[in-house]
Amino acid sequence: MIKTDGQHRLDLVQAGRRFDESGFCPATSGNLSVRLDAWRVMITPTGVSKGAMKPEDMVVVSPKGEHRFGRKHASSEKDMHLLVYRLRPEVGAVVHAHPPKATAFACAGLALDQALATEFSMMVGPVPLARYGTPGTPDLAASLEGLIPGHNAVLMGNHGVVAYGKDLFEAAGRMEMIEHFAEIVQGTLLAGRQTPLTPEDLAKLHEAARRYGERSKGR
Repeated sequence: MIKTDGQHRLDLVQAGRRFDESGFCPATSGNLSVRLDAWRVMITPTGVSKGAMKPEDMVVVSPKGEHRFGRKHASSEKDMHLLVYRLRPEVGAVVHAHPPKATAFACAGLALDQALATEFSMMVGPVPLARYGTPGTPDLAASLEGLIPGHNAVLMGNHGVVAYGKDLFEAAGRMEMIEHFAEIVQGTLLAGRQTPLTPEDLAKLHEAARRYGERSKGR
């Protein structure tokens, strides 16, 4: 079912509230967006708590970042979102947040690319670590550019996490899964032991994920 712009506005409000309640976007941090069509992207405004956003706060920009509609200014990190849309034509939503455990790994200089948990391997896959880039500048997008095509999410050095998917539901779910996995990895480090999945295990998981995706499309 094709959603209206109004429905996308409500979805962004709901997802923002979800992240705010989870502690993923303290104060006014974080940003979320959806691709409306080939000419428009709807993104959350700058300087507004993700838990206090209203549908009319959302901003519509062109794929080049030009303001198209909205009474507020788009997130200062809109270029990062637009980069993902350019590099991944199948992506319909991008979310950036600062979940504390995953961000701790980003600040420690550690990727979340261990093949340890089945659901994480199926839903997200390896999450690499990008070098630090100043938020809101071209340097941030440049640090991510080489990693976006081959991954569903990236840890941003000393910053946070960006995740994306076919729609907002999938992108937000991946962000939540990354934080959950960060806690799992933290537990294995405290235990002093990890038992990785084998390449054969991963191949079977990827095939199961492919079959599940095909069934979902058929509904």
